[in-house]
Amino acid sequence: MSRRNPFQDIEDLFDRMGRDIDRVSRELGQLPGPAGELASRNARSPAVDVEDAIDEFVVTVDLPGYDREDIDLSVNDRTLRISAGRETTDETGEGSYIRRERRRSMVNRSVSLPEGVEEQNASATYTNGVLTVRLPKEIGEGSGRDIDID
Repeated sequence: MSRRNPFQDIEDLFDRMGRDIDRVSRELGQLPGPAGELASRNARSPAVDVEDAIDEFVVTVDLPGYDREDIDLSVNDRTLRISAGRETTDETGEGSYIRRERRRSMVNRSVSLPEGVEEQNASATYTNGVLTVRLPKEIGEGSGRDIDID
C-alpha cells in the first residue's frame, strides 16, 4: 500500500491555477492590440492528460506544428518536464507580406507524478502532433534521465 503524497493538494492547486491563467491568457490573446499580443505570447503551457494505468503512467500532450527534434523531455524526482520550441526564419527579398504573425514559439510544462517512476524504462512517441510518454511505475529509486522520442 502506498502513502498519499502530503503535498498533492498543493500540486493540484498549482495545476488548476496554471490552467486558469492559460485560459485567461488565451481569451485575452483574442483581443486586438498590444494587450492581446502580449497575452497570446504568454499562453505557452500545453494541456496534458495523465493516465494512471495499472503499471505505468501515460502522459499525452498535443504539440501540433513541432518537429520531433524540437521537443525535449526529461524525468527526474517524480517530475516530467516537457519543452518544445520552433522558430520561423525571416524571409527577405521574396514577396511582400501584408501581415506576418508567425514567430518563435516555445512551450514548457512540468507534470508532477503521484509516485516514482522507472526513469530508465521511460519511452515516448510523437505522431501527428501528439506526444505520448510512457512512464513505468517505480520499484526502486531513480536518478533521472532524458527521454528519447521515437
